[in-house]
Amino acid sequence: MTRVSIDLNADLGEGFGRWTLTDDEQLLSVVTSANVACGFHAGDAATMRRVCELAAERGVRIGAQVSYRDLAGFGRRSMDVPAAELTAEVAYQIGALEVFARAAGSRVAYVKPHGALYNRVVRDEEQAAAVVEGVLLASAELPVLGLPGSRLHEAAEEAGLPVVGEAFGDRAYRADGTLLPRGQEGAVVTDPGEVVERAVSVARFGVVTAHCGHPVAVRARSLCLHGDTPGAVGLARLVRDRLESSGVRVEAFA
Repeated sequence: MTRVSIDLNADLGEGFGRWTLTDDEQLLSVVTSANVACGFHAGDAATMRRVCELAAERGVRIGAQVSYRDLAGFGRRSMDVPAAELTAEVAYQIGALEVFARAAGSRVAYVKPHGALYNRVVRDEEQAAAVVEGVLLASAELPVLGLPGSRLHEAAEEAGLPVVGEAFGDRAYRADGTLLPRGQEGAVVTDPGEVVERAVSVARFGVVTAHCGHPVAVRARSLCLHGDTPGAVGLARLVRDRLESSGVRVEAFA
């Protein structure tokens, strides 16, 4: 059996004030990379600090999950933000998280867009370039986590930034390798058995079945486990256990 490895990432720190969403402490016992909300779609200073401390204690890599400024819409609403403004806001979010990561004895190890911004930079060259400029403004060396073949990855590579391909076990794919929009029926895969099987297929063979039934090649170094779905912790443990029992080494990419 060929020995392969994959990173497990989850969106964490997605609370705000007295409102909590993700079980950060439990998920940090499963994942190897934490995409920490930086206050624009979720998260606040106290939450960012707490998650960074927990991640550092467990040796989990800390990533800046940057977003459009959209607390009310959880960063999932389409927005038209001028490129220069987006660049500044991306750098701002990375810088804010870096303060808490360093205070915890760690650092920001990578950047991942969230929600509407994640989907926008798959095809939008201007917005993708603005995100990359924001990363460069904050730090010239951070890897960019995103969808393989995206405009974001093209812009990052042109700028000399490392890119890391990401896949999803609980999201439906279109035949072109992009994600089925959340507003469409079947966009989120809810059956635990199917999620586990898809995760193993991505890690072992680089293939996932699209919503239409066709196989799609997915070259991914990291697998996302959404933390805001019901039963997220139990599902994450199932995925990790099955990966490891299938001969897949689970380890951080950064």
